[in-house]
Amino acid sequence: MKRALVASPAESARIAEAELRARYEWVDPGEAELIVALGGDGFMLQTLHAMLERHRTVPVYGMNRGTVGFLMNSYDPAGLDARLARARTFAVTPLRMEASTIEGEHVSLPAINEVSLLRETRQTAKLEVMVNGRVVIEELVCDGVLVATPAGSTAYNLSANGPILPLGSALHALTPISPFRPRRWRGAVIPESARIRFRVLEPVKRPVSAVADQREVRDVTQVEIGIDHAASLSLMFDPEHALDERIAMEQFMV
Repeated sequence: MKRALVASPAESARIAEAELRARYEWVDPGEAELIVALGGDGFMLQTLHAMLERHRTVPVYGMNRGTVGFLMNSYDPAGLDARLARARTFAVTPLRMEASTIEGEHVSLPAINEVSLLRETRQTAKLEVMVNGRVVIEELVCDGVLVATPAGSTAYNLSANGPILPLGSALHALTPISPFRPRRWRGAVIPESARIRFRVLEPVKRPVSAVADQREVRDVTQVEIGIDHAASLSLMFDPEHALDERIAMEQFMV
């Protein structure tokens, strides 16, 4: 199988890249049937988004040369062929964010981990929340709110006290960030087939930005989020460090 090697700009990733290039044969990413990515979780997301932009996706096997490396395997330059041969492949389906701005711009972006709406100033955001065309919260007063996939449920979502979702659960987490009203609302778990829409109630006085993973759209008036079945991605993991097991075990971390 033809494989390509990509690495983050971090020094540790560049050193590992030089070591692997000396040991194995590689092709250009445009010709590859598999990509090996060196870096952290942020670089893994960049690699996946780059494939989505090119409209050509292949499986990605990541090795951690970053900080957390939740989406990565451990780094070891030896025995790469054997590791790739026995790796387990997991399908990850991203979200699609459709955002409208005060100036009338429309932006469509994918999100692998989550879509977040965040207040831009010291004033809280005021949002109307709709699920499948039905208003479920007339006015959510908060610092923000996010919609997370199972793959992203252990990232920002978990930090915001959202639920951990098993991989393959076909669920999304709808999690508020520092909610003020409704006072007791702590979020919801909804089917991945649901369409979620947020309407910013005071977009000029209380401006809100929308962030799809690492890409931000400022001064939004409305954001609609749903699953993007046309953009499935494949991540590869060593059997002893598979993504589904990692997500499940995060429930027992203290």
